[in-house]
Amino acid sequence: MQIKETANEGLKRAYAITIKAKEIDDRVDSEIKKIAPQVKMPGFRPGKVPANLVRKMHGEQLHAQAVNDMIRESVDKTMADNKLKPAMQPKVELGEGYEEGKDATLTVELEVLPEVEAPSTDDIKIERLTVPVTDEEVMDAIGKLAENNKSYKDAAKTKKAAEGDQLIIDFVGRVDGEEFEGGKAEDAALVLGSGMFIPGFEDQLTGVKTGDTKTIEVTFPEDYQATHLAGKKAEFDVTVKKVQVEGESKIDDDFASKFGLDGLDKLKELLRGQLEQETAGLTRTQMKRSLLDQLAAGHDFEVPQGMVDAEFSQIWTQLQQEAARSENPEEMLKEMEAEKDDYRNIAERRVRLGLLLSEIGQANNVQVTPNEMSMLIQQAAQQYRPEDRERFMQYIQDEPMAAAQLRAPLYEDKVVDFLFDKAEITDREVTREELEAAIEADETEETKKPAKKKAPAKKKAPAKKAAAKKSDDKKDEKKPAAKKAPAKKAPAKKAAAKKDEGEKKPAAKKAPAKKKAPAKKAAAKK
Repeated sequence: MQIKETANEGLKRAYAITIKAKEIDDRVDSEIKKIAPQVKMPGFRPGKVPANLVRKMHGEQLHAQAVNDMIRESVDKTMADNKLKPAMQPKVELGEGYEEGKDATLTVELEVLPEVEAPSTDDIKIERLTVPVTDEEVMDAIGKLAENNKSYKDAAKTKKAAEGDQLIIDFVGRVDGEEFEGGKAEDAALVLGSGMFIPGFEDQLTGVKTGDTKTIEVTFPEDYQATHLAGKKAEFDVTVKKVQVEGESKIDDDFASKFGLDGLDKLKELLRGQLEQETAGLTRTQMKRSLLDQLAAGHDFEVPQGMVDAEFSQIWTQLQQEAARSENPEEMLKEMEAEKDDYRNIAERRVRLGLLLSEIGQANNVQVTPNEMSMLIQQAAQQYRPEDRERFMQYIQDEPMAAAQLRAPLYEDKVVDFLFDKAEITDREVTREELEAAIEADETEETKKPAKKKAPAKKKAPAKKAAAKKSDDKKDEKKPAAKKAPAKKAPAKKAAAKKDEGEKKPAAKKAPAKKKAPAKKAAAKK
C-alpha cells in the first residue's frame, strides 16, 4: 500500500493511495481459506471443495468485499499515520476503470479540525437579567386559561345562533354526490366565529336554531392538505342538535378542579412555576449570548468550510420552510437572498464557537455520560414510527458522525453550564419586556459588526424568519384532514432568542423514514 500526500493547504488535505493488485489477491486468497471448510458442493465432502472452485463460486463477492475492506483500512491508516482529525467524513473515490487484477488507486480529500488553544475561563463576567413573576401576571395567565376553556349551557330552542355561540351538530359531507373519508361526524362542537372549520362553513350556520337541518355548500381551499379534496366543491348536510351560549366562568376552586388540581392555590402555584420557567429560559438565552459574544470577540481562526457549508445548509433549509408558510413567500425568499452572506456569517460563527466550546470541554473534562447519551438517542427515536425506531438506533450506533452530531447540542449545553459556574455573575432585576428588549438589542448590535471582524456579523431574526419549529410541524400533523394549518408566527423578540440558542453544530444526517401522520379526521374542520 502506497500513500502520497497531494495537497496540504490551510485545513485541506488530499492523498493518493495505491493498493497493489497482489495485496488484494492475497486478501481474497486468505478469505477463501477461511470459508472453504464451510462450503458445500455436490460431489465433494464438506471442507474438501478445491480452492479454485470456491473462487469460481464466490470470488466476485469476496473480491468486492476485500477491496472495500482495504479501502477503509487504507483511509484509517492515512488518518493515523498523519495524525489527522477530520472535520467531516473524508471524500474517498476509487479511480475510474478499476477492475479485478489491477492496482486500486484512491483519492482521499478532507478538511481537518484546526488547532485551537483552549481559552482561559478565569475572566468571564456576565450580567444575569432576572424577571420576578408577579401576582398580577399569574392572574392574567389564569384569565387566559379561563378564556380558552369556556363553558357553555343549552340555550332556548328558539334562540338563533350568533357569533360566539356553540353548536352541537351532526354532519355528512359529499363531493360529486359521494361521501368521502373524514367528512362525517356526530355531536361535533363548533363555536361560531372560531374559524375552526373551512371557510364558508360557519357563516352559513349563523341564525340556525336547535333542531334545524341545513345543506351547506363550500369549496375546499386550493392549498388544502388533503390533496384529493383541494379546490373541490362539497355539500354538507348539517343537523343542529343544540345551540349553546357561553356560561359564566368563575375563577375559583371548582374552576381549578377542571384541571385535576386541588383548589385555586394549586393552579396559581402551577402557573407561577410555568411563568418562572419561561422567564428562566429567556434569562439563559441572554446569559448564553453574552458568554458566546465574549468568546467570539476574542478568537479568530480558520474553520473547515465543509462544516460551515453544512451549518449554512441547515439554516437555509429552515428559512425556506418558514418562507413557504409565510403570507408572501416570494418576497421573503427575495429578502433572504439579499441577506444570504449574513446567514453564512452566522453559520461560520456557530462553527467557530462550537469548536471553541468543544476545546474548553475537553480541556476541563466535561463529559456526556453513556447514560445521558442513551436517553438522548431514545428521545430522538421517538420522532419516528415504532417500526423505524430500532433502525434509527442502529443507524446512530453505526455512524459515529451522526452520533457525534446528535450528542453535540447536549455537550455544548454542559460546557456552557460549566462556564456559567466559572464566571463572575451579577444579577439585575428587570421586567420581562426589558429582558426581551435586551436580547433583541444584543442581536441588533451584532448585525452592525463587519463580517471580517473576529465575531462575524450576525443577522437579526425577524418574526417571519424564525426557523421552522418542529413542535409546530407536529401540531400540524395531528390536525384533522380538512383542518387548515395556519402558520404560527413567533414574536420578533422570541425569534431573535431562538437564533442565539442555535449556536450549535449541524444536525445529524438523515435517518430512517419518519413516522406517518395520524389518520385523517373530520374533513369539515380546517
